[in-house]
Amino acid sequence: MSTVSDAVMAKTSCGPVRGRESEGVARYLGIPYAAAPVGDLRFVAPQPHAPWDQPRDATAFGPTAPYQLRDFPTLDLTPLVGSGWVKGDDYLNLNIWTPAGSDAAGLPVMVFIHGGAWVGGTASAPTQDGTSFARNGVVCVTINYRLGIEGFLPIPGVPTNLGLRDMIAALGWVRDNIAGFGGDPANVTVFGESAGAMSIGDLVVSPLAKGLFRRAILQSGHGSMVRSVRTMRKVVDRLAKVLGVSADVAGFRSASIQAGLDAQDVVQAPTSGLDMRGENGRDPAYGLSKFLPVHGDDVIPVPPLQALAKGAGAEIDVLIGTNAEEMNLYFVPTGVKAKLGRLLAWFLLSRTERGALGILNRYGLGQRGVPGGATLTRALTDLVFRWPARAYAQAHQGRTHFYEMDWRSPALGGELGACHAVDVPFVFNTLATATGPIGVLGQTPPPQALADSIQKVWIDFARDGSAPWPEYEAGTRQVYQLAKGRAEPDTDFPIAATWRE
Repeated sequence: MSTVSDAVMAKTSCGPVRGRESEGVARYLGIPYAAAPVGDLRFVAPQPHAPWDQPRDATAFGPTAPYQLRDFPTLDLTPLVGSGWVKGDDYLNLNIWTPAGSDAAGLPVMVFIHGGAWVGGTASAPTQDGTSFARNGVVCVTINYRLGIEGFLPIPGVPTNLGLRDMIAALGWVRDNIAGFGGDPANVTVFGESAGAMSIGDLVVSPLAKGLFRRAILQSGHGSMVRSVRTMRKVVDRLAKVLGVSADVAGFRSASIQAGLDAQDVVQAPTSGLDMRGENGRDPAYGLSKFLPVHGDDVIPVPPLQALAKGAGAEIDVLIGTNAEEMNLYFVPTGVKAKLGRLLAWFLLSRTERGALGILNRYGLGQRGVPGGATLTRALTDLVFRWPARAYAQAHQGRTHFYEMDWRSPALGGELGACHAVDVPFVFNTLATATGPIGVLGQTPPPQALADSIQKVWIDFARDGSAPWPEYEAGTRQVYQLAKGRAEPDTDFPIAATWRE
C-alpha cells in the first residue's frame, strides 16, 4: 500500500486508481481492462469490467494468465517470462509507467505485448519494467491476455482468437483512458516480442484493431505464424482426448484450469505426434507451439500477408526486425546445436517442412565439418523468424523500417550469441535483470550505451515515426544493425527462392 507521501491518483472509466510515485515515475499496476474471464465469462469475448467507487489499489502487479514455466537448467529465463502463474480472477489487467507530475500530457504511448509462444509469459516479467521509458517521456503500458486453451484454441462454440480479442480490448481501454495518465490516445505505438510481435503482425491487418494504434514495432515477429481453424482442430481433438472431455465448449468448461495446463504440456511435447503442417506443407511454428492465432474469422479474415498485399495496415508505420541467431535460445542450452547429427536434423525438419533435405543442403548439411545441429539451427533461424519477417516488411505497403539485433551474448561460453529475446532487456533498458551467472546476457555487464541507443531508436519511432536509416524497399533492402549502429544492404537467404507463404 502506498504511503500518503508517495501515493498518486488517476481516473479511469471504471473508477479511480491509486498508484505509487518514485524517483519521478508514477506506476499504476494491475489495473483491470476487462472483466475476469472466469465462471460464466470463461471462453467468452472480453466484457467490460464492473465499475468501482473507492480508489482501487494499483501499487502491486495483479494476477497473471494461467501458465506453466519451461526451464533451462543452464539459463535463467524468469526475467523474460516471469516466475510462473500468479493466481487470481482479474488477470486481464495492465500496468502503466508514466512521468510523475500534473503537467504530463500529450505524451507518446507505447503498449507492450509479451511473448511466450501463446502459452506463457506475463506483463510483469522483470525485463519489461517501463521505468526507463517513463523517464524518457513515454507512457509505457504492458498487458496480460489469455493464453493456451483459454485464449488460442478454436473450440466449437467459443469465439476464435480470444487472446487477440483481449489485446484489442486492452488497446480500446488505452484509447479511452490513457489521457488520464498523461498519454496521447492519438499517438499509440504497440510493440512486442516473439508471440507478442507475431500477434501485432496480425493486429496490423485486423479490421477490429483499426484506429487503435498509429505505429507498430515487431521484435522477432511477423504475420506468417497463423493457422487455419481446420488445422487447429487437431489440437482441440487431442486435448479433449487427453482431458477426457467432449471437444466442445461444454467439455472444456468442465475441465479445471490446472488440468488444462497439464494437458497442454502433453500436447506441446515434441513426442505428441501431432502433424501441424498446413495446406502448404509447412508448420508455421516449426514445432515451437501448438497454439497459434487462426485466420478466417472477424479478427483475421485472411492470412496477414495476403491482407498486407491488398493494402491492409498501410496507414500504420512499422518497425520490424529479428535477431541474428534466434534459434540459439532453443538449441544451445539444450545441447541440440552441438550434438545433433545430420540424419536427425533432417528428420526433425521433415516433420514441419516439406522439402527438408533440400533446405538443409542449402545451409551446408553435406559439407565436411558442419554438424547437423548447427545446420538445423541456422536454417530454422531463417525459416521461423528472419525470412518471414522480411516477407512481412516487403508486403507492407506503408512505411517500413527493418533492423537486426547483432549483439552477441557471451553466455554459455559465447555460444548463446544474438539469440531470441536477447533484445528485450536492451529495449527496456533493464540490463541488470538478465545479467548474472546464468543470465541470458551473461555474467559480464552488457554495454549500457547500446541499451541507451536502442531504446532511443524505439522512442523516436514511437514519438513521430522517425528512424535513423532508410526504409526497407525492394531496391535497397536496408537493414539497420543495432550494435554496429549503421544500415547495410540485406543479406541473401538460401531459402528465399523456394519459400512460399
